[in-house]
Amino acid sequence: MTNPIIAVLAFDGISPFHLSVPCLVFGEDRTALGLPRFDFRICAIKVGPIHTEAGLNVAAPHGLEGFDGADIVIIPSWHHLGEPPPAPLVEALRQAHRRGALIVGLCLGTFAIAAAGLLSGRRAATHWAYSERLQGLHPDIAVDASVLYVDNGDVVTSAGVAAGLDCCLHIVRARYGAEAALRLARQIVLSPHRQGGQAQFIEHPVARSADTDRFTQALDAVRATLGEAHSLDRVADAAGLTRRTFTRRFQKTIGISFGEWLANQRIELAQRLLEATEKSMDMVAFEAGFGSATSLRQHFAARLKTSPAQYRREFSRSAQAAGLLSAV
Repeated sequence: MTNPIIAVLAFDGISPFHLSVPCLVFGEDRTALGLPRFDFRICAIKVGPIHTEAGLNVAAPHGLEGFDGADIVIIPSWHHLGEPPPAPLVEALRQAHRRGALIVGLCLGTFAIAAAGLLSGRRAATHWAYSERLQGLHPDIAVDASVLYVDNGDVVTSAGVAAGLDCCLHIVRARYGAEAALRLARQIVLSPHRQGGQAQFIEHPVARSADTDRFTQALDAVRATLGEAHSLDRVADAAGLTRRTFTRRFQKTIGISFGEWLANQRIELAQRLLEATEKSMDMVAFEAGFGSATSLRQHFAARLKTSPAQYRREFSRSAQAAGLLSAV
């Protein structure tokens, strides 16, 4: 079985951090974590040294021919947002997409993918501060400024900075399984899984204090006992806040309502149980706090557009093992 090919575009003026995101996830040997050894390629429109905005030089041993045969093509950022990308890059992206490669735009990289016409009529994410500009340049795209990433199946786009790591981890999870993604997340000290629909970070984060520490502890307690009932009043009381103050602070800090957040946490727990155990649907529903298999199915249909049974067939350990055997 050949090594999966990951092609990442670099260009003069790129941020070293943006370039390092796919390098961290795909550019190192992670075989000990259960991932394949990737054929990782740094590509440029022209082969040669790349001058980053931080004054560092990066070697780009591949030109755009490095996209040839790639399983995943990543545009980690972009510049000159109001100008169309060079024609060779646009054509290389289109060819890779036609061939079946997954096209990924991290942060401002979404602009380059949009200019290639790969997002027409579809949802997309980018850094919230540039979402209006992207929408103005491409009115045929449904730009969602509030989410971490959007997965269209063949094209994935993300919000800025840390959301790029979430997006890459999501790709690992979808392609190589939850266990490998969890081990990788632990290795790089990253949250194992943030839903793409989770809100981007707000512009003015809440300052840390004794109250916010107690607030965080209350949420940690909820996450540790998702199978139990958690009323808004009881959690607010545990945080040492009135219901109104807790609700306002939660919306400001997390970006969604407490009810939505709790449902997301329960969905994620149910996903892990379906992936890693053979527990019955009733037991998964009970442990994740949904009460019944019917409620679990309703939440999966509403949020993940699939059923728990279908999700297990696609992402369980046994399904992953079967996929590996069929690929040998």
